[in-house]
Amino acid sequence: MVAITNQKGGVGKTTTAINLTASLAHLGYRVLLIDSDPQGNCTSGFGIDKSSLEHCYYNALIDGESLEPLIVRTMIAGLDILPSTMQLAGAELELAGIEQREFHLKNLLEPIKPWYDYIFVDCPPSLSLLTLNALTAASDVVVPVQAEFYALEGLSQLQVIIERVRESLNAHIQITGAIVTMFDSRIRLAVDVAKELEASFPAYVFASKIPRNVRLSEAPSYGKPALLFDPKSRGTTAYLELAHEFTRQVPLYERRKAQVSE
Repeated sequence: MVAITNQKGGVGKTTTAINLTASLAHLGYRVLLIDSDPQGNCTSGFGIDKSSLEHCYYNALIDGESLEPLIVRTMIAGLDILPSTMQLAGAELELAGIEQREFHLKNLLEPIKPWYDYIFVDCPPSLSLLTLNALTAASDVVVPVQAEFYALEGLSQLQVIIERVRESLNAHIQITGAIVTMFDSRIRLAVDVAKELEASFPAYVFASKIPRNVRLSEAPSYGKPALLFDPKSRGTTAYLELAHEFTRQVPLYERRKAQVSE
């Protein structure tokens, strides 16, 4: 399972969750996206009316409902989503007093893992219990980072957090890659930050960079990933390239399961 996370908001986290999963499904993989952000932007980004949902991720996490009936198919073949609503905002308080609260998502996922090649979680922009549930269940962490001054500091802080999770909750978690988002090669600072990220974290940074692209920004308002909104846009092409690179770095579930058991 892959957690898409960054404690800083506005870095393209949800845009990456929507468009990377859509691109992987387009390449023929079976993908599940879990919307773990109470804002529910991934849910609306696939054209799902949150007000019409009677049950969502909250009901699985807090009420113990099975995930299977909560999962919704998207308009892209092979891509499913576990939607969320503002109901999820209350999960933080409700989880706080529950034993083994960090392991709820991990336990919920066990029955459905074999159905998918990749499972992604779009985390809220904070180190909350929702994020900890994702990190406890994940084998891989993908970090969208905007090409700006504070990117290095944020990635360094996340490294410390992942190490603590590895020591206490999940020995198999690793940072698989940082994705440079909203990149503009015409801006000197963006180029310098990208180079500094690659130099400071040579094992982490994906070669594929996501450009600033109007079509990427417009697509969510139409309830579509960029792949369907504008298949020929620079943003769509960049996420398809990232999807190809991602599959070379992150084993499919069955291969990862075999590696862990060896």
